[in-house]
Amino acid sequence: MSPAGIPTVAELWDGGDAAQWEHALERYWGFLKPANVELEHDMEALTRASIEHLDAQAWLEFLELRYFRWKYTAPNRYATTTAALRRQVDRIGADALLRIRDRILAGLDGPVDRALTAACDIGGLGPAGASGLLALLRPDAFATIDQFVAKALSEVESLPEHAAVCRMSPEGLTVRDGVVLITIMRRKAAALNAAFEVDSWTPRKVDMVLWTYGRPA
Repeated sequence: MSPAGIPTVAELWDGGDAAQWEHALERYWGFLKPANVELEHDMEALTRASIEHLDAQAWLEFLELRYFRWKYTAPNRYATTTAALRRQVDRIGADALLRIRDRILAGLDGPVDRALTAACDIGGLGPAGASGLLALLRPDAFATIDQFVAKALSEVESLPEHAAVCRMSPEGLTVRDGVVLITIMRRKAAALNAAFEVDSWTPRKVDMVLWTYGRPA
């Protein structure tokens, strides 16, 4: 337990009660920059239906002006990733980018690696960036993987996958890593719902909790 009374990630993971988990989830919002809170709420409301009828130009604008701004809050990262997206559109065309969207949507009900691989085909997105899009579209099945989630889970020694998590490169996560991490968070969400007799916990909410633990103090 920290001096502030906050359980460590291992303590929370292995024995946290409902109130501790809800408090940990609420902490997520405190880490956001005030300028990003409105966009965060906007992206929380995202659904599959909200993007499946977009035309090619609207899909590109969604990625560039909404999703990439949400995922890449550092100006330099936003600039480099959107530049990669634009180069892709110049190379393959906006209609081809729209077909990637269709493959992502088709993969949302299938194996994790299928959807994650499809989302990685968007210019500028690696597995971490791709997973965020999946987590927004289907928070009940997917979670965001990033360096902070991987670092937090490396502190949970009780995980059956602990050795595999510790072997990951947090700044260079692969699709295979993503499958492992998302599987862990799916399992934890199901366990929390069973333990607390609720149906509100999702893999996405678990990743929000882990994100706060993996960040530098």
